[in-house]
Amino acid sequence: MQCHADSTQTEDRPEAEQDESPLLAQQTSFRTGLCSARCGLALVLHVSLFMAYSLRVGLSIAIVAMTNSSIPHGSSSISPNSSHRGSAQGAPVYNWSTETQGIVLSSFFYGYGLTQALGGYCSGRFGGKHVLGSGLLLTSVLTLLVPQAADLGVRFLIGLQVLLGLAEGVIFPAQYTLWAKWAPPLERSRLMNIADAGCTFGTFCALLVAGIICQSLGWPFVFYIFGGVGCAWCLCWFLLVYEDPAHHPWISAGEQEYIMLSLAHQGSSHGRSLPLVAMAKSLPLWAIAIACFCTDWLFYMLLTSMPTFMSNVLHFSLTENGLLSALPFIGNGLGHILTGLLADFLLARQVLGTAAVRKLFSALGMLFPAVCLVAVPYIGCSSTATVVLLTLALTIISMTGAGININHVDIAPRYAGFLLGITNTFGIVSGIIAPTAVGLLVSQDLQTGWRNAFFVSAALNLFGLIFFIAFGSGTIQDWAREEAAVQREPPAREALPSAFAHQKEHRSMDRS
Repeated sequence: MQCHADSTQTEDRPEAEQDESPLLAQQTSFRTGLCSARCGLALVLHVSLFMAYSLRVGLSIAIVAMTNSSIPHGSSSISPNSSHRGSAQGAPVYNWSTETQGIVLSSFFYGYGLTQALGGYCSGRFGGKHVLGSGLLLTSVLTLLVPQAADLGVRFLIGLQVLLGLAEGVIFPAQYTLWAKWAPPLERSRLMNIADAGCTFGTFCALLVAGIICQSLGWPFVFYIFGGVGCAWCLCWFLLVYEDPAHHPWISAGEQEYIMLSLAHQGSSHGRSLPLVAMAKSLPLWAIAIACFCTDWLFYMLLTSMPTFMSNVLHFSLTENGLLSALPFIGNGLGHILTGLLADFLLARQVLGTAAVRKLFSALGMLFPAVCLVAVPYIGCSSTATVVLLTLALTIISMTGAGININHVDIAPRYAGFLLGITNTFGIVSGIIAPTAVGLLVSQDLQTGWRNAFFVSAALNLFGLIFFIAFGSGTIQDWAREEAAVQREPPAREALPSAFAHQKEHRSMDRS
């Protein structure tokens, strides 16, 4: 049962909570059922994002085996195919400098940023299922070609990384479009964070397994195995996922009614036109975008550069490198799930309003990782303490999953996929700059370069946090209501229960 907040509390509550009908208040079993269709979607999306991130980060660990570590910093530029045989199973090793490696790792984000907004728009127009599935399938196929591209030369590898970014760029915006149709307001944090945890679990397994594959089979098999499994999973995606509750053939009538009634206030997906001017003037949207840029700088820096840090600074072997580089991401994945449960608990019990919950979790998820990074250069050569701090940083940053990440759906659910594409583009710009900046800083001086890289990440996190706390919001913005208000002029909410009752009657007749 829902508690009734006083007038000061309801001002910050989502509309679906303020005008929730007695019918919805009685649907407790449909909210928490682990066998529900929406929980099934969360698990399928979890595996899909697991695959997407496995495909993305395989190169981060494989590049350690692909390159000759004896090449001095700054000694070579982007040269054509210069390699020699010397790794496991005779796989080629390339003479690429740290600057070249940084460019290769960051080139993915050049393509990744170009399709974010386009993916959000297309998923809003044509459906998130087909856009996400097509992007994941194309990413898997292109991953199979990485060894051939590297053998042709570093320029071909950079070009293929750009194509991989273009294909994978549509996945996250499409996911948010799906959740805008599937996630009730009081369950958004847990459902979306369960799905998002696939990113970090996928990173963990990829970094762990890739190191073993490189030493036992050779680095090309990292891409053959990951790409092949990704292609196989895409078949499951197209068979298991449905665009919305109305089209799901096996969902119960009660769960379908609960989801659609709880989301009736937000309207349908956007049409061809978008309120771009109003979006550009929206401070809550700018707050999300700037916070995403700042926190993604830290995340992407660790995602792409941690294997190199483990190898060059802490001098771990390739197998140890994969294990210890992966360890922080298991904490991040568990943190996503627990944070989502806690955020929904606070909202359901009306302990805090939506804006307060989003700002609280963003503050915790951005402040403490910054402190951990600042501490790393001052702990000496203790590899254990360094791994503990980096693990804490990536575990605690998962709290932003219940903060800035979900805030897109809070302020404009109808445009959630497109907005995620816009703000994710800001984050991707940081993903482009961060690995390249690390490569340039480290090429001058190893210890000082890594210290400066950690300090810059910490400072950006603090700036983004202050901006989000000042201008973030938890309510649907006026520019996101206008078209929905016109569509809601007929008594849609009153019509829904009778329509579902009619549907239940037909279902009961079929079963009998």
